[in-house]
Amino acid sequence: MIGFLRGKLVHKAPPLLVLDVQGVGYELEAPMTTFYDLPLVGTEIMLHTHLVVREDAHSLFGFAHEADRALFRTLIKITGVGPKLALAILSGQSAEAFQLCIRNNDTQALVRLPGVGKKTAERLVIELRDRLPVLTGGSIAAFNSTQSTLPTANNHQQEAISALCSLGYKPLDAAKMVQNINSQDKSCEDIIRLALQNAVR
Repeated sequence: MIGFLRGKLVHKAPPLLVLDVQGVGYELEAPMTTFYDLPLVGTEIMLHTHLVVREDAHSLFGFAHEADRALFRTLIKITGVGPKLALAILSGQSAEAFQLCIRNNDTQALVRLPGVGKKTAERLVIELRDRLPVLTGGSIAAFNSTQSTLPTANNHQQEAISALCSLGYKPLDAAKMVQNINSQDKSCEDIIRLALQNAVR
C-alpha cells in the first residue's frame, strides 16, 4: 500500500490533482476538504493516500488530513457506499460535522449530500454509530509551505460546476448552485465551498 506521497503539485482540477514525485506523476482523486487547503501549483506537499484496486482500474485517493482518510476508509466498507460517494460525503461536510450528524441521528442533513438518499443516510447512522471512536482525532496538517489562494480566473465558475457534477450533482443543479453565489474575486475552491455549504443548510 502507498501510505503517503510527498512531491510537487503540478495540476489541480477538482476532484483530480497530479503530484510529481521524483519525476513520476501520480494522479489522485481528492475531496474538496483537501482542495480547500491546497497551496499554489508548483508547491511541494504531502498527502495521505489510499489505493483502491479493481479489475478495471487502480485508483489513488489523496487526503490533506489523516482524519479524512480514516473516515473515507470506514465509509467504503459500508454496503452501497463506494469511493465516489465517500468522496462526495467528505466534500460536502468536514469529518467533524459528519460525525456530529451520526451522533445526533441527523439523517435530514445527510440526505442533502450528493448521492445520499434516505435509505443510505439511515444505513450510515446505524452502521457508523458504533465506529465513531475510530474516526476521532485532530486533523494533521499535510503541507510544508504557507498556503495560498489561487489567482482569479474567468473560468472559475465553470470549473466549480464541473467539480460539483463530479461529486454527483446534476449539471442543472450544479449551475444553479454556482449562480447563487457572488463569485467575484473568489477562487474555484471558494465557490465550491460556498455552494456545498448552502446545499446542506
